[in-house]
Order: sequence, then structure tokens, then C-alpha cells
Amino acid sequence: MNRDDWKRAVREQLTQTRWEHTLRVVDTALELAERFGADPQKADTAALLHDYCKFWSRERMREVILRRGLPEDLLQHNLELWHAPVGAEVVQDEFGIGDADILNAIRYHTSGRPHMTLLEKVIFLADYIEPGRRFPGVEDVRRLARENLDRAILQSLDNTLRFLIQRGQKVYPLTLAARNYMLDQVNEPRSKEESF
Repeated sequence: MNRDDWKRAVREQLTQTRWEHTLRVVDTALELAERFGADPQKADTAALLHDYCKFWSRERMREVILRRGLPEDLLQHNLELWHAPVGAEVVQDEFGIGDADILNAIRYHTSGRPHMTLLEKVIFLADYIEPGRRFPGVEDVRRLARENLDRAILQSLDNTLRFLIQRGQKVYPLTLAARNYMLDQVNEPRSKEESF
């Protein structure tokens, strides 16, 4: 399969609104890849495929989670998290995507994780700040993304945690771990300066 085949397949899985979101994520990922030095071809592929399973049924995603041995704690958290790890498994099988960095960028684009690669960060942030997104705090993250990828990701994670807590929802442990890791990354240069 080539990119045109993937595009057709993804388009068939998504609503018109989600397809338009996907195209904006592709454009944003390419901008971020150029700005911060990520591989543009990998960014394009991961962004195009990142929401492939977004509208699969709960039962269908649950079956993939169990069959592929994905972390079962997903099943105790918001359904919105499931499509990312499920999508990574499915695009590997259906499209023959074997690049671990692309697969992980898809897998963690919703939750984040500690030690994200540059590509993972680009896809995570592109999904969050694409121009169609409208929610409190997104403009601050867009501004940060012009200068500092890690600070933008930290701010997006802080926003997400506040959003979940304010609504009385569970926080997925990987997202909290990602936030704590990014906090250390952002504060590390300051800590080194203070030690002199």
C-alpha cells in the first residue's frame, strides 16, 4: 500500500469533520517537523494514520486490546484513550507499517508518555494545536510551540489534567507520568544553572 491507499482507507473510517481534523494534523505535524528537525515523511505518515480507529466500536477496540495484549488498564479509563494504541496495532497489521517510531507516535498521541521521541512529541502536539481546535488554553500552547516543543507539550498536559480533574474524570497514569517527565525536562536546564 502507498500513501494514496492509506488516505482512501483512513477517509473511509472517519466522519467528514474528523477527516478534516486529520488533514490539519498532517499540515501542523509537517510544520512542527520542519521547525524542530523531525523526519517529515514519518510525521506525515503518523499524522495521516493517527485517528484510523477513532470511530470503531467499544467492542471492536476492546477485542484488539485483549487479543494484542495491550495494557488492560486502558479498559478502566476513558474510551477516548483506546483508539490510539488500538490504531497502532491495526495500522501495523493492515498497512504493513513496521517503523516503531511511527507506530509509537500513533500509540501515544492521546496519552503521551515519558521519554517521547521527537516524532512522538510532534504528533502529540500537532493533534492538540491543529488550527481547528478551539478550547481554553490552546492559544497559549500554540504560542509556546513556535519556540519550545517541550514547554508546549508540558502546557498541553497541564491543561489536560486540569480539564479531567475539573470534570471529575480519571487521569490515565501514563499521562500523569508524561507530565511529570516533561516537567523535569523543562526544569532541568534551570536546575543545572542553579547548581553552579
